[in-house]
Amino acid sequence: MKQLLVSLLIGSTTLPAQSIPFIKTAQLEHWLNTDSDTVYVLNFWATWCGPCVAELPAFEKLNEKYAPQKVKVVLISTDFKRNVESKVQPFVKRKNLRSQVVFMDESNPNVWVNLVSPEWSGAIPATLIIHKRKNVRLFFEKQMTFKELEANLRSVL
Repeated sequence: MKQLLVSLLIGSTTLPAQSIPFIKTAQLEHWLNTDSDTVYVLNFWATWCGPCVAELPAFEKLNEKYAPQKVKVVLISTDFKRNVESKVQPFVKRKNLRSQVVFMDESNPNVWVNLVSPEWSGAIPATLIIHKRKNVRLFFEKQMTFKELEANLRSVL
């Protein structure tokens, strides 16, 4: 009995890896056009992008701090599709990412890049803060600090 209890306690401390859903442009359009009071913080990144990886803790801190409010942080991976299981999923687990992580599953990035912002060159990291109901779209094609993220989020809230 004692052994069973110890096994259950040890087993309950390991969390399964976050599953990474594959999304299409339609899901991105939904976030961009949903008429709700939720603010979406969409970050486009990849595991091979140094500045992207460097800014992830800022998004995690933002997600944790603003989770009780109507703020949704979504980390949109632009890694190669063949690397989602072998690289992205282990990376998410190793970094203990709590924000929602999805994979953009479109073969032509020009389709969805232009949806995010016509000014976007396609370079990452890139972040879009959007509040459709307030008609606010803030786009950044650069690495961001927590201070910058929070200031821009607060301007939308």
